[in-house]
Amino acid sequence: MLDIDFLRKKDFKIVTVGSHPGIIQSILDFDYLAGKKEPSLIGIIANGRKFERYFFGKKEVLIPVFATVSDISEHLKKEISLFLNFSSGRRVFSSTMEVLETFPNLLGGSIFAENVPEIHSLKTWAKIKNKDIFIIGPASVGLIIPGFLKMGAAGGVNYRQLINAKLLDQGSVAVLSGSGGMTNEIINTVTGFGGRVSFALSFGGERFPILSPENAFLAAERDPATKIVVYFGELGGTDEYDLSELLKSKKVSKKVVCYIAGSVAEMFDAPPQFGHAKALAESQEETARGKREILKKAGAKVAQTYQEFLDYIKDETEVYDTPKKEYNTHMVELNDRKKALVTSGISGDKNGNPQLLGEDLLEFASKNSFASIASSLFLGKKIKSKELEEFVDFVLRLLVDHGPYVSGAVNTIVTARAGRDLVSSLAAGLLTIGPRFGGAINEAAGNWLLGVKSGKSVVDFVEGFASRKVYISGIGHKKYRSDFPDPRVAELLKFADKLSEKRFTKFALDVEKTTTAKKGNLILNVDGAIAAVMLDILSDKEKMSDEELQKLADIEFFNSIFVLSRSVGFISHFLDQKRLDEGIFRLPEDMVLETDVLRKK
Repeated sequence: MLDIDFLRKKDFKIVTVGSHPGIIQSILDFDYLAGKKEPSLIGIIANGRKFERYFFGKKEVLIPVFATVSDISEHLKKEISLFLNFSSGRRVFSSTMEVLETFPNLLGGSIFAENVPEIHSLKTWAKIKNKDIFIIGPASVGLIIPGFLKMGAAGGVNYRQLINAKLLDQGSVAVLSGSGGMTNEIINTVTGFGGRVSFALSFGGERFPILSPENAFLAAERDPATKIVVYFGELGGTDEYDLSELLKSKKVSKKVVCYIAGSVAEMFDAPPQFGHAKALAESQEETARGKREILKKAGAKVAQTYQEFLDYIKDETEVYDTPKKEYNTHMVELNDRKKALVTSGISGDKNGNPQLLGEDLLEFASKNSFASIASSLFLGKKIKSKELEEFVDFVLRLLVDHGPYVSGAVNTIVTARAGRDLVSSLAAGLLTIGPRFGGAINEAAGNWLLGVKSGKSVVDFVEGFASRKVYISGIGHKKYRSDFPDPRVAELLKFADKLSEKRFTKFALDVEKTTTAKKGNLILNVDGAIAAVMLDILSDKEKMSDEELQKLADIEFFNSIFVLSRSVGFISHFLDQKRLDEGIFRLPEDMVLETDVLRKK
């Protein structure tokens, strides 16, 4: 059921299925002009980038983009109460069903697409008919409640249209129509005569709108702010007969001013099809004339011409004396908006003072350790727990160097001895970091996330890797064995002892039990231990969801600690080589095995 006054009092959150930048920006503009502190639209379900940039007032904001509804966090799913579906006509039904099944606190939505198969509209109606959910459309510009809610293209698609239509002030005229264009036209007609709109709704031009005109009229009747209903109808269909019954039975007692377009169709030998799917009169009762007569008999004020319709609106409109200065101020305020060239959530400048994560740099640096600063910047938000700070500090110290033998250090040394500078030598070392050197922490984190989230047994998890003949990142060591364990791993695991929840560490240790039963050196290594404990700290102490942890793995967050720490070691090797000044490096001939095996092939 559509309850307009309830929506005025509700702190609703909107998600869109698909992206429509013009409409989305107009919703944010409406929210800002209406005095909201933040946008009501909080997510977009679409392929592409992870965020889309829009303006909220003069400030640019990022709206998160989710590839599927399953990518939305459980917390956010509970917050979402309204949806806009911009999918193509053929995809509307499946995507709408997915939305209805995903968001537990959904109040309603609107479908923008035309040419939705009629059976899909009927199935959608059947799905919600016994639920307290409304869906407007298909082929609808949506719903607008001045000063409170803009759900779709209703009222216009830029801030000038919203301001000119006086859609920041609540009024007393409800505007209802199947036509999106006429809905917006009549809004401007009402406000042009000095009136204000209580709400406006386009139930859509398809043959079977999910929210029927009858239910739209009942919503207007229930709305305490609405005094007059202005209705623009068309030839085709029999909705007006249902509306006349509402008027005759006094289920709708408010004054109704209406016009039914399409009387020209009676001049044709065969009934013509007009723009909307329903706009085809196949019988006398579906003609504009027949509908006007039935509504007039029921007590509506029915215009015979469009000019008369305008005159009726003018006669019935309550005139408001709202100063134009406020609207002009808003117009000037939003006129000069420019998109930024770069987006940063890490740092910036405020009145000449450098900022980190929204705080003064000097103050931030004075209050926090390097480990705290590094982990906060890597996460893009200030960390909450001492446990994460202490763990990152220990890992940074633990990973700082692993001798001059590993590929990253060798590349740094060779480049330094070739006479190159610090940055070039460091870059040469860093460029070796990847799946075979230094990249295993992130892969291990991905493994533990996959294992815990899948719900598979540890044996099945291990066998899955074995069947694909793939090593499990985070498991295995050349030197250490189950009977000769790595002391560094034991120290890392001590940090998990402080946690109430340690799902990932437990899973990693259970994997180790299974793998060491096969071979003694298939133990949990440093990479696997760091990944498991870090996941548990982020989950238990930083309160990050599994979806958020997965996103960290996707962007290589877990490798960032290794890269930061090992950079110190690479720089040290560079400086060491500059002090030693051994000259350019060249391999002795006896260190190279020459072979013609490939030539023989």
